[in-house]
Amino acid sequence: MTAEYRAHFDFSIVFANGGGMSGDGFRLDLPGHDVSEEDVAALLVRHLGLALVSEVALTDLRIVEEPHRGSRGVEVERRVAADTVIDLSHPIEAGLVTYPGLPAPTITPYLTREDSRTRYAEGTEFAMDVITMIGNTGTYLDAPFHRYADGRDLASLDLRTLVGLRAEVFHVRDAWTSEDRGIRAATFGDRDLAGSAVLIDTGWDRHFGTPRYGSGAPFLTEKAARSLVDAGVALVGIDSLNIDDTESGGERPAHSILLAGGVHVVEHLTRLDAVPARGARFTAAPPAVRGFGTFPVRAFATVAESH
Repeated sequence: MTAEYRAHFDFSIVFANGGGMSGDGFRLDLPGHDVSEEDVAALLVRHLGLALVSEVALTDLRIVEEPHRGSRGVEVERRVAADTVIDLSHPIEAGLVTYPGLPAPTITPYLTREDSRTRYAEGTEFAMDVITMIGNTGTYLDAPFHRYADGRDLASLDLRTLVGLRAEVFHVRDAWTSEDRGIRAATFGDRDLAGSAVLIDTGWDRHFGTPRYGSGAPFLTEKAARSLVDAGVALVGIDSLNIDDTESGGERPAHSILLAGGVHVVEHLTRLDAVPARGARFTAAPPAVRGFGTFPVRAFATVAESH
């Protein structure tokens, strides 16, 4: 993909009918690096949806190469290979620790290639293996049955809610801190999310497979989960340890609210930074297992040649 740019600046705005507003350390997506201060001011007004603006003053303006975060009114044509596929799943292997305290998968041979030679024609051989693992392994999807006994299991999920969903990606790596790890409802307030897959790029996937991954992870707040259900989203995915705060006790409000609302949850995603804020399609379909509520998926995003 081509490089993306954002403007960093402070601003003050005066309205023609009185009053004003200001902001410090504001960041805004840009259509390219070759923009004037007037261009940035116009993009700011468009992003904020303001009317009757008489004056915009910018200070400490810097143009920085960094991924877009989804500012409104900035449409960028990306040139990539047709139908680029971005793999968003962690590979599963024997001994993988996904979540601290849960068992790691084991892989054992059922039929080795050597033994298979006695069963098939000369030059023909196969390997058959047995994998034993908990459903919460690698990148996986939670169905309502994971949380609720009367909820839909994996086999009863509608594929239309899992395949080719419009992806709304929120790149929030700079929007949380170790002291304030919750991703709030206001983060999602500037887009129409009905029917979409909301994917939350926190950057925590860089710790996957290490002891660091198990503590201090960002999560979705209860109010944010409720706002996403109210917005009519189909699926919420995150690249973190859990969509809930696992260090606040046994409560799991995000799981409870989302799954009660029929919203699928995908946890332990990776490489979300490679997916544009808008314009991609997301797929994460598990096998149709009856009486099962969570299972690994091969999650991926597809990005058209231009959007």
